[in-house]
Amino acid sequence: MGGPGGRLAVRNRLPDKTLAALRLGSLLARALPLSALIRLGQLLGAAIGPRLLPAKAAQLQRHISRVEAAAGLEPLAARRAVEGFGSYGRYWVESLRIPHLDRRNIDRGFSVFGFAKLEHVRAAGYGPILVLPHLGGWEWAAAWLGKVNGLAVTAVVERLEPEEVFDWFASLRSAYGINVVPVGPKAMVELSAAVKRRDVVCLLADRDIGGRGIPVDFFGERTTLPAGPALLSRRTGAPLLPTAVYFRGRQRVGLVGDPIWPDQFSAATGNRAPAGTGGRGINQRIMQEVADRLAELVTRAPEQWHLLEPNWPSDHR
Repeated sequence: MGGPGGRLAVRNRLPDKTLAALRLGSLLARALPLSALIRLGQLLGAAIGPRLLPAKAAQLQRHISRVEAAAGLEPLAARRAVEGFGSYGRYWVESLRIPHLDRRNIDRGFSVFGFAKLEHVRAAGYGPILVLPHLGGWEWAAAWLGKVNGLAVTAVVERLEPEEVFDWFASLRSAYGINVVPVGPKAMVELSAAVKRRDVVCLLADRDIGGRGIPVDFFGERTTLPAGPALLSRRTGAPLLPTAVYFRGRQRVGLVGDPIWPDQFSAATGNRAPAGTGGRGINQRIMQEVADRLAELVTRAPEQWHLLEPNWPSDHR
């Protein structure tokens, strides 16, 4: 999942038996009590994930070490990485269970701080653009927006292969009210229309899938983040709202940050782009603000960061 690339349709190839495993997992998720399911997801994720995926476990530990160094946290990256796989396991089992939960149970399982900020943006005539890190359980929040509040939710997702797996995920998310837009050349047009309809637009923005994003400083090291959020905000005039959803015991807690309006970075406000950069400079300033705000959100719970892929140039080296 990620922001609209506009130039590159990325496809992530999954094992051929993935669809069968997801269907089986969905049946098991429906059969177990939710509390038992959460515990099982956490235990299996923490116990099996690092052993089954050692390279990804090492990558996650590296990412968490960056967070600890930048924020001055106690260096517990190895332990936090194991907890991260437990959190990721919970994310998956909850995602499979959500379509089978009724409106009351979804509402009881979620609380949010800053929801009024989202409502103010919609009252101003825009669809709020939520920019999120791969953190905690955002799928539950999307279901809460759709099933409990009756809001239309549009989210960009990474292309998957086999195609049947992508279609299965799209069907799963549509069951709890998410309109899925695949990463690709048409994404910006569809997202612009969603903003005009005042949909809640969700963009996972802490990973540059296509590798053609905007340079930023993120946790003390230079990398790129997707250009899509800045481009969509400037095209539509809608603000970006840095947002995260955390696991807290058996509950989930959403935190909606202050809006980042695109005109904050225009020449009219005195916040001029560097000479010769024009719109690219404004986009870079917007995405640097996004990077700083996402870093604050991740630092609150680095053990819930599910970023398992290389995300900085030094990761590849």
